[in-house]
Amino acid sequence: MITAAAAAATAPLLLRAGPAAAQAASGYPSRPVRLIVPFPPGQAADIFARLMADELSKRWPQRVVVENRSGGAGALGMEAGARAAPDGYTLLIGTSGTLGVNPSVMPHLPYDAERDFAAITNIFTLPLVLVAHPGTGPEDLRGMLARAREKPGALNYASAGPGTAQHMAMEMLAHRAGVRMTHVPYRGSGPAMADLIAGNVPLMMDSLASALPQVQAGRARALAVTSRARAPQLPAVTTVAEAGLEGYEALGWSGLVAPAATPPEILARINADAVAILRDPAVSARMLELGGFPAPGTPEEFGGFIRGEIAKWRQVAREANVRLEG
Repeated sequence: MITAAAAAATAPLLLRAGPAAAQAASGYPSRPVRLIVPFPPGQAADIFARLMADELSKRWPQRVVVENRSGGAGALGMEAGARAAPDGYTLLIGTSGTLGVNPSVMPHLPYDAERDFAAITNIFTLPLVLVAHPGTGPEDLRGMLARAREKPGALNYASAGPGTAQHMAMEMLAHRAGVRMTHVPYRGSGPAMADLIAGNVPLMMDSLASALPQVQAGRARALAVTSRARAPQLPAVTTVAEAGLEGYEALGWSGLVAPAATPPEILARINADAVAILRDPAVSARMLELGGFPAPGTPEEFGGFIRGEIAKWRQVAREANVRLEG
């Protein structure tokens, strides 16, 4: 389980691991490290993965190379990482969708979210934002819900793909509001946002990080954010809870994980460097600018966070009757 791997990846264990293990960690990495992002370029997981890869490359004697492997709601990339050699030279971006949602909605998932990966640290959390086409979409969240009640199933919304946090957050919203809308899944936020801007789909649930530039440029209109408090990047935009759905909250997140049998001393080394980067004031400021909130922590903390997300989205999937094939 992630907890076992997470608890192993601590500094005290590194000290007890012996000279050979310590030497292996001190010489790591001796060749380029692959960082698999299970989604296309342009969405939050990719944006922050590239920031982390750049910063780790500055600290390490070898570069961290981002590899985008999209498809299957992130399952293809996660499967590739789970099957990779557990030597520290393949890392993955685990997300709210791939590790939090997929276990509850995909009956034939080709990986086990709790057994196949060792948690390292969360990288960021961020609210999602419901956006509309500025010409054809609804003016605000209350107007959107009124339109959905008037014609059940007629209102389309886009997401980054089936089973993603964006999809599930919208299903949770629709279920709690008692409305029915039609999901139009895309292979990533980029293609979905392009269609929203073009007016081919009126609504989209997206991460704040990937939607923020479009909102700021006036190409998309923000209706509501999914956090408990308003986002400082969009202070005038209400929360879903403020618009009438009390207690509603959904967050996107991404963190670093590795294949489950990766040596604990390597996990501890990666965690130490990643946490130092996330606590750097310049990096934190850049992440806030991009729409995210740094979330450094221990492997054990991240493992517990993942288990909590699995439980949360399992309940949403049950309530909204969401089940995906694949």
